[in-house]
Amino acid sequence: MSPPDGAVSIVGAGPTGALLAILLQRRSLQVTLYDSRPDPRSSAGESGRSINLALADRGIHALETAGLLDGIAGMLIPMRGRFVHQPDASAALQSYGQRPGEMIYSISRQRLNAALVDAALRLPGVEAKFEHRMVDADFGSKVARFEDLRTGREIRVPMRPLLAADGAGSLTRRRMAAAGLIEAREDDLEHGYKELTIPAGPQGAYRMEREALHIWPRGGYMLIALPNDDGSFTATLFLPTRGPLSFFSLNTPEVVDRFLSTSFPDVRPLMPDCVAEFERHPTGFLGTVYAGTWHAGGAAALIGDAAHAIVPFHGQGMNCCFEDCVEFDGCVGRLGSWESVFEDFYARRKPNTDAIAQMALENYLEMRERVADPRFLMQRSLALELERRFPDRFIPRYSMVMFHHEIPYLAAAERGAVQSRLLEELCAHASTDGDIDYVRAEREIEAQLAPLVDRSSVKNV
Repeated sequence: MSPPDGAVSIVGAGPTGALLAILLQRRSLQVTLYDSRPDPRSSAGESGRSINLALADRGIHALETAGLLDGIAGMLIPMRGRFVHQPDASAALQSYGQRPGEMIYSISRQRLNAALVDAALRLPGVEAKFEHRMVDADFGSKVARFEDLRTGREIRVPMRPLLAADGAGSLTRRRMAAAGLIEAREDDLEHGYKELTIPAGPQGAYRMEREALHIWPRGGYMLIALPNDDGSFTATLFLPTRGPLSFFSLNTPEVVDRFLSTSFPDVRPLMPDCVAEFERHPTGFLGTVYAGTWHAGGAAALIGDAAHAIVPFHGQGMNCCFEDCVEFDGCVGRLGSWESVFEDFYARRKPNTDAIAQMALENYLEMRERVADPRFLMQRSLALELERRFPDRFIPRYSMVMFHHEIPYLAAAERGAVQSRLLEELCAHASTDGDIDYVRAEREIEAQLAPLVDRSSVKNV
């Protein structure tokens, strides 16, 4: 069966849309990207609105598949683990994994987007129309309408098809839902975020450990910081949106300064402009998008955050979207009509995106509370030891998600649930690592966890 041919329109020229354009161009499709923002190659992006991106194995695999990894490798900063900062200013590194290559990478959203757009637009048959805002979509007539923001002129674009990579607030998704073509909902987390800055020291020196994701867990809230290549860190404060301690309650510069100084005494001196940034930067909102069926026949389909936006606490938002692109491209290569492509893509991805959405929510609790809990640290230590002893059967859930693109999210969630129960049982009556019953552990692992993967798949960038 021949794959679909002709032309496609992609709404959204962010990282997902640009990567998708590159993959589809290799299928000899003509691709036009539409985006309401200016060309990212010539604009600085929106200050204060982005959470730093973390690139992990799934995203790396997608970039390799598209032949793009070498071009962005110089932008990546390795993060070997979580550097956990306690209220008493003590701190310690918790490595993400224990094998070479088991790390994630910090990357500038703006620089990555610009690089992907540049790579896409260098290809014959790919064009982009920036500052073109989608204003409506009529799935009966199969026409989308866009406004050229520079001239005010409206243009009509046939859905040939229309692929919506227009993010968590996707207008395409909302129009599909309003037309009764899909069911969709957006579950707000009731926590938001503010982006702050830890500037570089003299001569661009890093003022904290460079190769780590820094976390200040405080129970109901937390601060994180990711390194940038200029010696600075992008810090993000996560806090309830309303309540006794919330973004709503931090309503004067004095209250903000007192909160930051009290909650994060070790890092507050490193953020000289944090109070002004707190006032100036908008509060970002967090939530999960759930959609039932991601397409309107063969006319239009959702992909990436437009279909399944998740909260950022597992570092998988971009990685999941990039994995979407690879899966979608595979469906195009196998199937002969757009409707069959859309149906197969949805069937393959929906169970996995639901699984990572749940795991991302669970990881927020882990990051803001459990990383400082001695019981959690014992279970984590045991998980690494079990991985060393039974590497073909026991892989910590975090590692399955972050370092093994060949393990579907759903499989990671299901195996992770079994492993979590086992860790709790083995640690239930243990005071130290020496109290663990490894004979029982081996018996239970062999009974409950089938052999899984070749660990040699993990790689360095």
